[in-house]
Order: sequence, then structure tokens, then C-alpha cells
Amino acid sequence: MRIDAKTNLFISKLLTLATLAAGLVFVAPPAAADDGCQRRTAHVEHKLHEAIEHHGYFSRQANHWRQELHEARERCWRERQSWWNEHDHRWHHAHDWDDHDHDRDRD
Repeated sequence: MRIDAKTNLFISKLLTLATLAAGLVFVAPPAAADDGCQRRTAHVEHKLHEAIEHHGYFSRQANHWRQELHEARERCWRERQSWWNEHDHRWHHAHDWDDHDHDRDRD
């Protein structure tokens, strides 16, 4: 059985493309790591808002979740050099968060 030059070239290019695609699977950064910081921060912010709503702004529970939020943001900063702002729904690439940013919610 004889394979002509055009078919041979097509098979060669197809194998090259498949090899490159398989390589990208192993080289691409894991999306789950990015989602971890965002998901964790959103969860803690939600808990903080619930604590304020159910126990009061100055409650022990609210203070606990404020500290958890600070730690979540610090962890993201250490891991990614960025942190998730749930209010703006965007990543920040400067270490510029305000631990009192929820003071505005009190008004």
C-alpha cells in the first residue's frame, strides 16, 4: 500500500498538532488554583456580612470574620501577588486592601 506525499504531509501535521495540544494540557496553569483564592475570599466576605446582619457590626462574630477576611487576602497575596475584591468583582495587583473597607456597609 502506497501513501502519496499529500496524505503523508497531512498526517505529519496532524500528529504535530496533537502533540502540541497534549503538551498544553500539562503546561497551562491550573485554573482551580486561581478559583481557590476567589472562592475563599467570596465565602469569607459572605460570612462577614451574615455575622454583621445577625449579630451586629461590633460583634465578636463579625470581628472573627474580619480577621478571616484579612487572612484570606494575605494568603492570596502570598500565593498570587494579587487579591480578589468581591465588591468590585475583580482582581487587584497591588497590596492595597483596606481592612476597614466594610465600614462603609454600616451606613
